[in-house]
Amino acid sequence: MRYLGLDIGEKRTGLALGDDETGIVSPLGMIEASSGEPLIRRLAMAIEEHGPDELVVGLPLNMDGSHGPAARRIAAFAERLAEIALLPIHLQDERLSSFAADEAMARSGLTHGQKKRRRDSLAAAAILHSFLEARAGAGVRLEDDAPPTVAPRQ
Repeated sequence: MRYLGLDIGEKRTGLALGDDETGIVSPLGMIEASSGEPLIRRLAMAIEEHGPDELVVGLPLNMDGSHGPAARRIAAFAERLAEIALLPIHLQDERLSSFAADEAMARSGLTHGQKKRRRDSLAAAAILHSFLEARAGAGVRLEDDAPPTVAPRQ
């Protein structure tokens, strides 16, 4: 199955593509658009271009695992996106995904601006990678451990 991973931010959204057969995840770049309809339109174009079977959206939980305002905003956005994309959307804990992206670039020799442009897509790749690892590593998952899914309304 082919997945499009999304790290949705207030100004930029990182994109990554991966599949569960190979476990390979590739950063695709980012979309510069604020959330709402402009972002929905740009994401619809990316979905059409890359043809994923399902989407994985980073859910910005608080460090204690609770749902704050940002997580509620992203969950609502994911519901709207599911209606437009007509694809299942998995919400994946994204805590420390930006940290992982920064760590990956720490000794890269890139300038601050170059790192900033790559950070969002690397964070999306980290989110998607952790989603695929959780699915592959657990084999049979307990219901409580499964990431939430937003299904499109038929």
